Amino acid sequence: MPASEHERPTAPHKLELIGVGKEFRTKRATTQALHDINLTISDGEFVSIIGRSGCGKTTLLRALAGLLSPTEGRILVEGRSLWKDSKVDASVVSQLGVVFQDANLFPWYSVADNIALPLRLRGDDKDQRRERAHELAELVGLKGFEKSYPRELSGGMRQRVAIARALSTRPKLLLMDEPFGALDALTRERMNLELQRIALATGATVVFVTHDITEAVFLGDRVVQLTPRPGRISEIRTVGFDRPRHIDVQTGPEFGTIVRQLRHALDGQE
Repeated sequence: MPASEHERPTAPHKLELIGVGKEFRTKRATTQALHDINLTISDGEFVSIIGRSGCGKTTLLRALAGLLSPTEGRILVEGRSLWKDSKVDASVVSQLGVVFQDANLFPWYSVADNIALPLRLRGDDKDQRRERAHELAELVGLKGFEKSYPRELSGGMRQRVAIARALSTRPKLLLMDEPFGALDALTRERMNLELQRIALATGATVVFVTHDITEAVFLGDRVVQLTPRPGRISEIRTVGFDRPRHIDVQTGPEFGTIVRQLRHALDGQE
């Protein structure tokens, strides 16, 4: 029997970016924010994206989230185009979960209602929404706070609600834009550990934008570094530490070497 008959079809990448670029045009000027971004991300992979301020990290994430159409190139989620003729494919974008730096919770909704909001918009019945909200509240460490309101929560707890809400529809891809940037150092460290635990528990594929190199290395299976505008990929660094990772891994010489090398590369960019 020919070898080809034994071969199984190769599954598409979870996410694939092919020649992605983005221009912003005004009457006065055209600004090239991103140029020729090529990247593939596998199922269950955690990819951190770093770069100087203004390099296009958030622009890239907004394009991946279906919020900003690329000027050129293609974005594929499990082989399906996210954008078609500058219009987002709603059936593809519905498979994405997004978390921003601001938790953006509705202050008049309880924790459970905030978590279940995407399910309510989707038309799931009340019992399904309640069950999923309680399941996710426990997953993110908020069991017992389901009836609380955002004003009663700390910043870290509000971000946990935002993560739970993004996971409510069981997305194929979780996109995160500096979700811990406004938190104090100790809370941020704890949230790094919690996010790692949640990603492992759910098997989520994560794209994580951050300014913090240490955070990027601690969380990522790979760290993608962008150049100053127009943002291009200058380096992709594989991080080989086993999971789950304890915070003490950051004190090791290999971890420190990776962080220093990435920092030196950023410092060397004009």
